[in-house]
Amino acid sequence: QVQLVESGGGLVQAGGSLRLSCAASGSSFRINSMGWHRQAPGKQRELVAAISSGGSTNYADSVKGRFTISRDNAKNTVYLQMNSLKPEDTAVYYCNAAVFRQYWGQGTQVTVSS
Repeated sequence: QVQLVESGGGLVQAGGSLRLSCAASGSSFRINSMGWHRQAPGKQRELVAAISSGGSTNYADSVKGRFTISRDNAKNTVYLQMNSLKPEDTAVYYCNAAVFRQYWGQGTQVTVSS
């Protein structure tokens, strides 16, 4: 069973930055892809960014050029650096990791005020 613990959410003004972290534990196997999704009130959960074990990345068009995903395989940790935040980035951000199946964190709230 893989546990994911997220941290780093909070309240920030538009144009500001936040860094999210997600540490995975409990896996005896290599963690493949890791990533971040988000869900705003009344909307479906959507992919924000993902990174493979080899470091390949992909991003939602809405965050390209503003967000950067990275990971430390030795620590089984994935990060999301969020710059130039906009009010529309307000959502609960969920970390996920793939080890034969998808595992999800509990979510961390990011609120961007205008």
